Amino acid sequence: MIPARYAASRFPAKLMQDLHGKPVIVRTYEAAKNTGLFREVFVVTDHDIIYNAVTQAGGQAIMSTKEHECGSDRIAEAVAPMAVDIIVNVQGDEPFTDRDSLAAVLQVFEDDEAREIDLASLMVKITDEDEIRDPNTVKVIVDHRNFALYFSRSPIPYTRAKVPGTVFYKHKGIYAFRKSALMDFQRLPMRSLEATEKIEAIRYLEYGKKIKMVETQVQGIEIDTPEDLKRAQAAWK
Repeated sequence: MIPARYAASRFPAKLMQDLHGKPVIVRTYEAAKNTGLFREVFVVTDHDIIYNAVTQAGGQAIMSTKEHECGSDRIAEAVAPMAVDIIVNVQGDEPFTDRDSLAAVLQVFEDDEAREIDLASLMVKITDEDEIRDPNTVKVIVDHRNFALYFSRSPIPYTRAKVPGTVFYKHKGIYAFRKSALMDFQRLPMRSLEATEKIEAIRYLEYGKKIKMVETQVQGIEIDTPEDLKRAQAAWK
């Protein structure tokens, strides 16, 4: 499922920007479809422009019937009537989504014989100080088993003292959910930490869900700003 909201505060209509002949959202749909990992791929959107762009390109799209605060809510509405177990959320602004990273996230559930994992997601090491401090970059810290402890727009861990081996991880916006966890998310109210940080993954933690983080080496390019689009256009060549 690829949630695709037309409006965007930092970069309006970013998903319909041209990326070498096709809209960003179509490039993202094709990237997810071309992995060959999924039974079906859908774009879930709130706007006719995105719906039409995807379907005219031969893709599958679903129109939301309600207003939604976040991607998880939008996906939950779409999958509620579907007989599925695992749902993967690929962000609509990630046209460089790669197969290996998605396969690693799905493998988490193959290996989860005890069914203790509610979600799986991706993280990648970051070393650039500007990116570490950038509030548009969501950071994550994990325990010794790579279960998420917390997500923040602030630098975490805070470097009160320089300790050898300290690593900063960026959270990449790709999730795999058990359907039950996604349905719980939809019915549970937002709490203060999620509201403060504006990070939906925090709601899962606040209600005791277990999120397994998988490290990837693929940085990718998330298109949040016009500058990101320029980088994506250069990289696409």
